Amino acid sequence: MARESESGLPVEPVYGPDALAGWDPAEQLGEPGAYPFTRGVYPTMYTGRPWTMRQYAGFGTAEESNARYRRLIAHGTTGLSVAFDLPTQLGHDSDTPLAHGEVGRVGVAVDSVEDMRALFRGIPLDRVSTSMTINAPAALLLLLYQLVAEEQGVPAGTLTGTVQNDVLKEYIARGTYIFPPRPSLRLTADIFGYCRAVMPRWNTISISGYHMAEAGASPAQEIAFTLADGIAYVRTALAAGMDVDDFAPRLSFFFVARTTLLEEVAKFRAARRLWARVMREEFGARDPRSMMLRFHTQTAGVQLTAQQPEVNLVRVAVQALGAVLGGTQSLHTNAFDEAIALPTEKSARLALRTQQVLAHETDVTATVDPFAGSYAVESLTDGVEAAARELMDRVEELGGAVTAIEQSFQKREIERNAYRIARETDAGLRTVVGVNRFRLDEEEPYEPLRVDPAIEARQAGRLAVLRAERDRRAVATALADLRRAAAGRDNVLPPMKDALRARATVGEVCDALREVWGTYTPADTF
Repeated sequence: MARESESGLPVEPVYGPDALAGWDPAEQLGEPGAYPFTRGVYPTMYTGRPWTMRQYAGFGTAEESNARYRRLIAHGTTGLSVAFDLPTQLGHDSDTPLAHGEVGRVGVAVDSVEDMRALFRGIPLDRVSTSMTINAPAALLLLLYQLVAEEQGVPAGTLTGTVQNDVLKEYIARGTYIFPPRPSLRLTADIFGYCRAVMPRWNTISISGYHMAEAGASPAQEIAFTLADGIAYVRTALAAGMDVDDFAPRLSFFFVARTTLLEEVAKFRAARRLWARVMREEFGARDPRSMMLRFHTQTAGVQLTAQQPEVNLVRVAVQALGAVLGGTQSLHTNAFDEAIALPTEKSARLALRTQQVLAHETDVTATVDPFAGSYAVESLTDGVEAAARELMDRVEELGGAVTAIEQSFQKREIERNAYRIARETDAGLRTVVGVNRFRLDEEEPYEPLRVDPAIEARQAGRLAVLRAERDRRAVATALADLRRAAAGRDNVLPPMKDALRARATVGEVCDALREVWGTYTPADTF
């Protein structure tokens, strides 16, 4: 009897040539590094060098996170990935009532250029690639990073990294939005234009399916809704007067890697093929780099369990292997204790060691696309691609990603799938080791990392000093210039940078934009 994949596709007990009847390898596969990029975006993939090992970290104060970054670099991390706390993600300063209880909890608190300076003190930004997981206020954190780099003497044009800047998925799955979708898209286009002129090596967006998957999306839903968002961003940039080949090579994506290894490998291969065809056939891209779906992967946080947390080491290793076999460009491996609290230094180091074992002790880096030609994987790749294409067509029929979001289409579909998975788990039809099978009578005690609650008062004190010492007239002038740009059609990043340089806070800059653009209130899903 056939099983079903996470996307609801049949998984046969045995695959043979009949599974690929009528299948043209030249059309579907191509060569590694060539259209349609099924086999990978680069000809040599990991045979030349391994993926970037980019560990996601950030908690408490900028000084505490800086110390963690320096230790990760010492242990072999090749790229930093910054986690910001919820107030920063929502554009609020640490001393506002809305921030109470959340300062420094799920990431580092960054209120001003002073915090960004402390966050990267002693880290050479000309030699480190940095990814920042920030969306609604992405422009602010990018500019703060640029200001700190300039203080180090590093020209903006040499900086490398990624700003997530994917606000559409916030309306679908995550909820850390500030402004309504349409002005948010305008801000995204302004970031594209600014980076094209000032920071040409910077990846201007990481279009994310990860958070949709964490909310319950199937693999097919994850890539369908992510690529539909990507199409919306491309259309926004084109409407702003940019040429597709001027900005598309800097687009990147962000996906999850689950424990269902075969379907995950198929998902990554299908996503590359779908995006290549969309960019060439719909948008007329000519530069091969515009058709490449380059992506970062993070192992599945939602599949980690608080029960028997050491078992998560096994889950993460399997998930990481799926990402590597699927051809990821960079990878974050979750720590085994993240279902309980922020990772300890030891657990973060073990997560990094997982990647290093895959890169240096296995043979998966010896050849490009090891599963190419596998009856099972090629059939699953075709199945995931077809299911995703059908969902993308439904989004188009509704008027595109933004209109579909306004109708809560993607959110409803993801919630329906999440409910299905939860019911199957509760009924024992889907095994979760340590949760509904192979349980212990008594869990072993575990001491998690705890964030000092006094950080909130310390951040408030820093803000009070900053506001007392800065030039208030310069801040007011810069914020007025920002409001004028937001009300008009000028790119908002230059006046925003002036405000941040004058030591305006993240909350003050976001409040200036809220005055002009308003805030978003979601419609009821049901």
